[in-house]
Amino acid sequence: MISLENKVASSNFIRNIVIDDLQEGKVKEVITRFPPEPNGYLHIGHAKAIILNFELAHEFSGKAHLRFDDTNPVKEDTEYVNAIKEDVKWLGFDWDGLFFASDYFEEMYNRAVLLIKKGKAYVDDLSPEDMRKYRGTLTEPGVDSPFRNRSVEENLDLFARMRNGEFKDGEKVLRAKIDMASPNFNMRDPVLYRISHASHHNTGDKWCIYPMYDFAHPLEDAIEGVTHSLCSLEFEDHRPLYDWVVAECEMEHVPRQYEFARLNLTNTVMSKRKLKQLVDENIVDGWDDPRMPTIAGFRRRGYTPEAIRAFAREVGVARSNSTVDEKMLEHFIREDLKLKAPRTMAVLNPLKVVITNYPEGQVEMLEAEINPENEEMGNRQIPFSREIYIEQDDFMENPPNKYFRLFPGNEVRLKNAYFIKCNDVIKDADGNVIEIHCTYDPETKSGSGFTGRKVKGTIHWVEATQAVPAEFRLYEPLILDEEENEGTFLDNINPNSLEVLNGFVEPNMKETKPQDKYQFFRHGYFNVDSKDTNGDKLVFNRIVSLKSSFELPKA
Repeated sequence: MISLENKVASSNFIRNIVIDDLQEGKVKEVITRFPPEPNGYLHIGHAKAIILNFELAHEFSGKAHLRFDDTNPVKEDTEYVNAIKEDVKWLGFDWDGLFFASDYFEEMYNRAVLLIKKGKAYVDDLSPEDMRKYRGTLTEPGVDSPFRNRSVEENLDLFARMRNGEFKDGEKVLRAKIDMASPNFNMRDPVLYRISHASHHNTGDKWCIYPMYDFAHPLEDAIEGVTHSLCSLEFEDHRPLYDWVVAECEMEHVPRQYEFARLNLTNTVMSKRKLKQLVDENIVDGWDDPRMPTIAGFRRRGYTPEAIRAFAREVGVARSNSTVDEKMLEHFIREDLKLKAPRTMAVLNPLKVVITNYPEGQVEMLEAEINPENEEMGNRQIPFSREIYIEQDDFMENPPNKYFRLFPGNEVRLKNAYFIKCNDVIKDADGNVIEIHCTYDPETKSGSGFTGRKVKGTIHWVEATQAVPAEFRLYEPLILDEEENEGTFLDNINPNSLEVLNGFVEPNMKETKPQDKYQFFRHGYFNVDSKDTNGDKLVFNRIVSLKSSFELPKA
């Protein structure tokens, strides 16, 4: 058996850069970092970044840090910090160092003071609206702020007073003094610090000024000795500012930033702001809703870390953005579970069948394979009796041509059991079929070698007296439109993204526990829900259906 994990690291441009840097002696030890902002749960795009950073560092016997870019206390929370730690661990990685941007606030402040002393930063009183006007346009240069030429002494005094809490939120900011005529907007005197009288999850009320991401991030990398700062393509235009901050703040270590394409997936959204909106407006059942593209959502739905790692490796690392078909991710969970998941039977829309010629009160144990693709898993015992449940759509009173399942006068095979033939149909007062009566042929027992005749249909079933009630949740894509449409994505929510059914599973499922995974005959792969399953209720989430037309491109 070949594991999805037994795959040689594929070459990509970032890996080649690392190899060259090591061979040329530019770096002695590779140090990467995964630097999430703790303002939401991680999604599948973050999983790609985690896998890239950790596997790259470990491949070259380096170090990978987990660092929280916690520079905005208004949006951050320890709930997100803990969730991110759990996600990284679940994906199979452990960090070589756990850091917080807030651990460096004092040094960042001192570096900002250095910039002021060098004439490279100034305190500005412009309102956010006026600041936008002064920045200019894509075709016109910006205009210097009237506060740009304050003296070093005045700027030092004002910045110290900002720290001491003498000004209101938004009243003043600290800006870098670079070039208001730069064609790169990020270099037009960007804001380095803003005032925010908000309590911080890590530092409490010690600070009322907080560094901006573009100032804090390169300093964090430099302080930690990061060699290869990997980020998504939207930060490419920020790289000149990244390099400026490191150089002008006179950092001893000089990290290098490299950009790669982010992961986009069809029929979903990858914006933490939009995902938070789905949660806040109760469109989904929290960040870990199985329809969400969050790592927590995939975990609750039943995806495995092995499948996600294999998917990320197959997607690879590219320089240009593209959108990956979600069916590709589904392919990898099927590949991972097909040899792991026990096979069993579940009836999601039950219809009762009474086998009139089977002895009343008798229960017979039948043998079935646990996984025909993995014989090492052995066999299981399933009960059979006079009363069973089948799927409602496995019976039709007036079937179309080429319908080979159960209908009056027709004979089918019960999976792992006998042939049964439909004789009578029982209906309620409204004409709905509520029960069917059949007879069975005891000579046709599975495994007995019976060859007297053949039937074209095989259906699954669950013995009625010992069946375990269960809830089944079937999922479709949350977003109907494959394109992220800014401002209108809520209009594209799929109203049929969740279907809840109530049926039965085999009695051997009584001992199942959250996160156990199974393949239900004909229905797909299912996972025991970790949130709503309890002693009185058994809930299964469908991970993925059994088949797909998707095929990996040939090498």
